[in-house]
Amino acid sequence: MRTYIALLRGVNVSGTKKIKMADLKVMLEEFGFANVQTYIQSGNIIFKSESNKDKELAEKIKNGIHDVFGFDVPVLVKTKTEIIQILEESPYKKAEDIAAKKIYYTLLKSTPKQENITQLDQKKYPNELFKITKNCVYLNCLKGAGNAKLNNNSIERKLKVQATTRNHRTMLKLIEISEEI
Repeated sequence: MRTYIALLRGVNVSGTKKIKMADLKVMLEEFGFANVQTYIQSGNIIFKSESNKDKELAEKIKNGIHDVFGFDVPVLVKTKTEIIQILEESPYKKAEDIAAKKIYYTLLKSTPKQENITQLDQKKYPNELFKITKNCVYLNCLKGAGNAKLNNNSIERKLKVQATTRNHRTMLKLIEISEEI
């Protein structure tokens, strides 16, 4: 079985699209996923599956959420190995930035068109550093994420792909949990 990490976008934020993680866990177990674990209420799920098709798993979870909870939620599924690789390839590894909680990862559901990458790459955001790859936008929010202009919504608009953002601590915790299941 392969270990996967599913990331939901926009659940349990400001009282919208509420999903109890215990209910979500039950739904995923009914799908036949094994060792299902959730982490915090923002839609982080670690599980094992016989499938080797992450896009099909994402669609299955998305459809299940629609059927069970009644709303659409973008779902991104990555293997544990892919999450580890994203962290290893981060250009922002200064201990003081990590400790100050300035490092974020906007994980992309699909590879953006090169023209969209080029357009975003040419933009400048005061107090924000970023690097775009085929599957992630690495962010160093020098004044904190709450003050950042380059956020998940603007990245999705500019790159024209679905995305979801997690902080460095969450990414590390997802890997830790995935190693335990």
